[in-house]
Amino acid sequence: GEAVVLAEELVDQVADVAGWEEYRVLPGRAKGAELTSLTYAHPIHPDQTGVAVVGPHVELSTGTGVVHTAPGHGDEDFLIGVEFGLRAPMPVDDDGVFDEGGGPFAGIHVDDANPKIIEMLGDAGTLVRAGKTDHSYPHCWRCKRPVIFRATEQWFISMDAAGLRDDAMKAIDEVDWVPAWSVNRISAMVSERPDWCISRQRAWGVPIPVHHCAACNEVVADDETFSAVEHLFATEGADAWFTKDPSDYLPEGVVCPSCDGSELVAETDILDVWFESGSSHESVLAVRDELHRPAELYLEGSDQHRGWFQSSLLTAVGTIGTAPFEHVLTHGFIVAGDGRKMSKSLGNVVDPLKVMGTYGADIIRLWVASADYSQDVSVSEEILQRTSEAYRRIRNTFRFMLGNLDDYEPSMAVAWEHMPELDRYAMVRLSDVVDRVTGAYEAWTSHQVYRTIFGYCVTDLSAFYLDVLKDRLYSDSVDSRSRRSAQTVLAEITAALARMLAPILSFTSEEVWHSMPDRLRTAGSVQLAGWPSIDVPDDEAAELRGVYERVLAVRAEVTKALEEARDAKLVAKSQVAKVVVRVREEGDDGPLLAALRERPALADLFIVSDVGVESSGGAEAGEDPSVEVEVEPADGEKCPRCWNFRTLGIDPEHADVCERCAGVLSGLE
Repeated sequence: GEAVVLAEELVDQVADVAGWEEYRVLPGRAKGAELTSLTYAHPIHPDQTGVAVVGPHVELSTGTGVVHTAPGHGDEDFLIGVEFGLRAPMPVDDDGVFDEGGGPFAGIHVDDANPKIIEMLGDAGTLVRAGKTDHSYPHCWRCKRPVIFRATEQWFISMDAAGLRDDAMKAIDEVDWVPAWSVNRISAMVSERPDWCISRQRAWGVPIPVHHCAACNEVVADDETFSAVEHLFATEGADAWFTKDPSDYLPEGVVCPSCDGSELVAETDILDVWFESGSSHESVLAVRDELHRPAELYLEGSDQHRGWFQSSLLTAVGTIGTAPFEHVLTHGFIVAGDGRKMSKSLGNVVDPLKVMGTYGADIIRLWVASADYSQDVSVSEEILQRTSEAYRRIRNTFRFMLGNLDDYEPSMAVAWEHMPELDRYAMVRLSDVVDRVTGAYEAWTSHQVYRTIFGYCVTDLSAFYLDVLKDRLYSDSVDSRSRRSAQTVLAEITAALARMLAPILSFTSEEVWHSMPDRLRTAGSVQLAGWPSIDVPDDEAAELRGVYERVLAVRAEVTKALEEARDAKLVAKSQVAKVVVRVREEGDDGPLLAALRERPALADLFIVSDVGVESSGGAEAGEDPSVEVEVEPADGEKCPRCWNFRTLGIDPEHADVCERCAGVLSGLE
């Protein structure tokens, strides 16, 4: 003879759980909103009634479609209670024990009361079925026990009452967020966040500096009390709040504005630690002469959009009207080589101290700089070994250049207009690298710094320019313009690279700086040497870039052909070879042919003894130029001094060497 109100979609499911073998569905149906006028008898407190409300948090996946709402014990329930004007009883004390509001369960811990409540409902005939279910429930991160939600009095900063949210959103747009996508993260969090609860109930921390009237509990907080507290903290520290009585430091005459009571008690809540750390712009930047606000950069992990970045933004916008930072850089987290989180139990933790003991600190710094920090960063022994190899190649580049600067000093520098063309091109490339690296640093993209410098050392220097220079450096006369020009460029490259790498390879850069001849050092430390700037004529630089783009493309084809010739045992070394380059392009004297024919030092560029350049016919209109390379043994004999194949004996005084080497040897006599 009883009727049960259920969600229609859950009738069969509830009947199955309840064990109702025979039941019928009555014809009456209603939308949930139509039931909000109903009240019901409270199953625990017979003198109370409850009211029906509707909320979006009630689902149709399980249950009955009707749930118990406790505004004093849950976030969603509390918000529904605010919407419908419900009371928010909170009959659980700080120890998780029911107080007198718990009726017959007063004095019992909530966990212990649960089976007793089920028993009472069963005895009253109001329990249809009891059982257990698995579901997600928040637990304390520290002790791992389930938490108890309690509605308590707290201190809040309103996001909307004084326009804090709108002002913070405007400030976000004025900040440079790195990487750029992180602005979306902080914007979403600020636009959607609720009012900021800044109070915590702990036995330690920075107190909330307000007082209460002992008689009526009214809050007492004005300029006079704040000044007294400020003086107390400045002279005795914040801990004095917990050891001093308010009458010891508050001025006479401070009374409750509500009842004129003169007995005041100190607030026992402390500040949220995020409010503390978020105030560092005021307590650090604003009070130190060597610092300033806004800071150039705030740097932290991506989780701090919810934490320090946001609390700093809100406290600054709320107090001084602007963001406390110009740039905010956020990064991912370090994970194992396979992408998994590091864990001692998994045995995949990489100890930086052990890495330093094996590889040195600069290897760790180079690995950090090489990573795209906008994502999680992997580290493993294999990754560190690759980084160590990259470091070795950079270091060896420095060693080669330093080894060829021992007899050089600034007074020997060759001016731009007197440099061989290759050296002028090398200066153009150095200028381009400095510009690119500077831009990468200014954009906070250290991995682009690493890629640019590593690529420059390996491709532009080791595999090309330094390789080509060896003949000049080792075989030309010591004081020749050609050798001094090469040293001029090497000195510029060494100093520029050391300064560009100083923020990353700080120890190695300092070592390089002090390994340079004293006369080349412009400061006592590379960190004090300033940032490099390479000036080259713009018009000539543009022309050289265009020419060498073509020439180096052909050089790559020549290098490939020489490798194949070595594999075929046709030549042993490139200097033993003569190459013939046949170019097919539109016109008999196109830009590629012209670029090759106008380079008198083409053999030096290709590191061969002789080069021939021929046209293999005109290409069709619009067809890209093509190159064929033929390798053959060079004419002449091998010069024992420079190893190039030349005609020997032209100078009878030095009949066993080539003409160039004979001139050098004669100058030594």
